[in-house]
Amino acid sequence: MKAEQQNIKRLLNTAKGQIDGVNKMIDDDKYCIDISNQIMATIAILKKVNIEILDAHLKCCVLHADDREREAKINEISEVLKKALK
Repeated sequence: MKAEQQNIKRLLNTAKGQIDGVNKMIDDDKYCIDISNQIMATIAILKKVNIEILDAHLKCCVLHADDREREAKINEISEVLKKALK
């Protein structure tokens, strides 16, 4: 996951800035729809980060696991996907 760390950190910092912006919008009593749009943009970034992390996990941890570990790791991914797709 080393190669993706820089991009993941950048995206997380963007999401953090957006959350700070949402807090300021709430403090400033901004229009509800504008706040909601900002929240949805933040959620989209966090979903993208999660996809990148899961992709890295598949390409590294699952791919290089021995046969016994691989089944457990596939089960872990399956559980995470079930939660993500609810």
